[in-house]
Formats: sequence, C-alpha cells, structure tokens
Amino acid sequence: MCTLIPTLQTRTRVVLVMHRCEARKSTNTGRLATEALPNSKRIVRGRKGAPDDALSWSPDTRPLLLFPHEDALPLASLAQVVGDDRPVTLIVPDGNWRQASKVRQRVAGLRDVPYVTLPIGERSAYRLRFEAHRTGLSTLEAIARALRLLEGDAGPDVERALLAVFRAMVERTLWSRGSIGLKDLNDRVPPGTRRDVPWGQVMDTK
Repeated sequence: MCTLIPTLQTRTRVVLVMHRCEARKSTNTGRLATEALPNSKRIVRGRKGAPDDALSWSPDTRPLLLFPHEDALPLASLAQVVGDDRPVTLIVPDGNWRQASKVRQRVAGLRDVPYVTLPIGERSAYRLRFEAHRTGLSTLEAIARALRLLEGDAGPDVERALLAVFRAMVERTLWSRGSIGLKDLNDRVPPGTRRDVPWGQVMDTK
C-alpha cells in the first residue's frame, strides 16, 4: 500500500485519537489517513498503566470533535465562520462506536470542544468489518468527507485522493483473504505479494 499513499497538504489539522485496540489491527483506516496527511497527528489512548495525555492546540485554530452525538452541530455550518478565518483542528476518534463515544469524557481538554457531524451521504464502502449503524463510516471515509467540507475548492480533490487509497486497501485486503479475485481489483497487486487463503480453499488467480 505504501506506494499508493498520496501526500495531501491541508489547512485543516487532523488529530486522530486512536483507541489502543485499533493500533494493532491491520484493518484500521485511520492510520492510513494520517499517513497521507502531513498536517495530522496520531495519538493512542487507553493504554494500560498510562494515563491519556491531555489534548491541546494552538489558539490560532478552531477545534471541532467529529462524532454524531445528539448535541452535534452540522460540520457544514461551522466549516466557515463569518469573521473567523482560523483553520479547523479536527479531532477524530478512532475505534468502534462505543470506544469513540467515550473520547470526550476520557481525554482531558475535550470537554468544551463542540461536537460536529457529517451530512448523511452514501453508505460506507468499508467491507472489512460489520457496521451496526446504517450511517456508520470507517475513520478514513469520515475524514475524507469532513475535509471535502473544510478544504474549500480543494476539498473534493482531497476526498477523492483519500477514497482512492481506501478503496485499494479494502480490495487488496479482501483479495489477500481469498474473498475476491484479481479481476475484482481496480489496482494491480505488487509482484511477490503473498495471499493468505483458508486451508482447503482453492486460490482464485483470475
């Protein structure tokens, strides 16, 4: 995947607050997003025996917490504020629904940060995990849709580039599991890539 990851410069600073259980999962998409975004930071929370660090940010930015809480405001309404041209620091919880919902209470510095939510759009294309919520998205998809709103004229291009590498990651993971064949890939698999196929299953090389 490394050769497919773009470098996307953004005004928006993305701070990914990753639950420790996500840090070791190969299907995590938040890490992939931060690899593509130089103006981003990744922190891991919930480590046993280690308190979570308090979050802080420059007063020259506007912090927003991306999560569909019942009190969340539409992100589109806060993407641009009249008289305030500061860029946004977008704080994004990374974990399952339960883990993400606890970030504001568990991480110091977030108590007064407003929740924001995305408009309902297309269903998630993430096929690697079961999603209990109809409007649920993978972390990378959520970041991509948020940056489409926050990055002005460049937003659609940033979203498109992130979703392209996301699609490749999902397809290659499904191929490596034997769930799809090579004909189902939009991007070729690098030479020498190994495939883990369950015992007794015939490998589809087409």
